[in-house]
Amino acid sequence: MKDENPEAKSLYELYIHLGLPVDLIQPSEGFAILNLKDINFTLPYQSPLFRPDYFSFLFVKNGKGNYTIDHHSFAVQPHSIYFTNPSNYRTFSWEKIEEIYLITFDEAFLKQYINKDIFSIFPFLLTETISPKVVSHEFYETIEQVYLNIHNEYISQYDDKYRVIGHFLAVMLYKIRSYFWQDYNPIYEGNRSSQIVKSFKRLLEKHYRDLITGRTETAFRVQDYADAQNLHPNYLGNIIKTKTGKSVTTWIADKSISEAKSLLQNSSMPIKEITYRLGFSETAHFSNFFKKHTKISPVQYRKEHTS
Repeated sequence: MKDENPEAKSLYELYIHLGLPVDLIQPSEGFAILNLKDINFTLPYQSPLFRPDYFSFLFVKNGKGNYTIDHHSFAVQPHSIYFTNPSNYRTFSWEKIEEIYLITFDEAFLKQYINKDIFSIFPFLLTETISPKVVSHEFYETIEQVYLNIHNEYISQYDDKYRVIGHFLAVMLYKIRSYFWQDYNPIYEGNRSSQIVKSFKRLLEKHYRDLITGRTETAFRVQDYADAQNLHPNYLGNIIKTKTGKSVTTWIADKSISEAKSLLQNSSMPIKEITYRLGFSETAHFSNFFKKHTKISPVQYRKEHTS
């Protein structure tokens, strides 16, 4: 393991850090699905502290373990579903693994293969922390058919499989939204700090939608996000860093990169126009920023990620 507390952009990167086998993970497209039994964990297994920079669903048909996020532990039981988003440092442990499927995906994958306004359609994706939910036998069977279909597509070899996976994932999100959010409230729903985090995430998403669509031309800075909630920027920064493990500036940078990737992949918009849409004053500045965070230029990224 390279770092004591790794930060991982993908499941592939996390498993490399943890010294786990990665031969079943495809390190492209920002998506992965595994039956954890195939990983051959040495049980009982306890992970070190890590912070993922991706979304995940855990579907536990038969298994037992524990997740800990921000000092709050959640038991993982049979017929439970667990959702997490890019957030705090966490650990997980396993005592029993019979059939447990893990699905991970990043924001770029959601916007490329489902919908660019993904967080408007599924606002629960921005929820800070959600405890595992034990679901009915009937609902689990319904979801099981969906994730097994996704897994079958994932291990196939044809070119358009991620488009099909995107459709199946959308079906899953609609079903989970309907089932979970009829009578569900996130933990700490009334907690002031959590409200600040959720408001910041929603404003971040809305502001970038306005930038991309041309409704505004000026990218927000930390002060702007603080002003929107009538907070001192230092206070906002402390709350965001403490609750999510990432600074406000990191959230802004990550969002800029995510939107840039989406535009480079899914549109023919000139790079000069993308530069201005994302609030950069010069193409050179945008190109340097993009290369700093991705190790590749916007031109090369577009060439490698479009047909």
